[in-house]
Amino acid sequence: VQLQASGGGLVQAGGSLRLSCAASGRTFSSYVMAWFRQAPGKEREFVAAISWSGGSTYYADSVKGRFTISRDNAENTVYLQMNSLKPEDTAVYYCAADPKWAYQSVLALTTHWDFWGQGTQVTVSS
Repeated sequence: VQLQASGGGLVQAGGSLRLSCAASGRTFSSYVMAWFRQAPGKEREFVAAISWSGGSTYYADSVKGRFTISRDNAENTVYLQMNSLKPEDTAVYYCAADPKWAYQSVLALTTHWDFWGQGTQVTVSS
């Protein structure tokens, strides 16, 4: 599957953004989807994951209650709604896909995910 992330930009602290990740192919619903992010000089870190039908979600503690992951299987798209943004949310955001759901500790590992998008920059100013 090929992934194309979009929707990043510059926003003030406290603002909102919605990221989108469009997937190619007809088997989107057979993939678990996730968002990761990578700030300058830091390792890529897990943000959120969503199961094949959207019935299960998992969030990093740092974004819980502020970010919402969702998906539209008819549109082959996964979303990340980001509210109450903070300067520390500044990063390049990547979407990822894998056929398998797993324990949360495994979902948070970059090595679990087979497919990656190209990333979209999110910058939050203070």
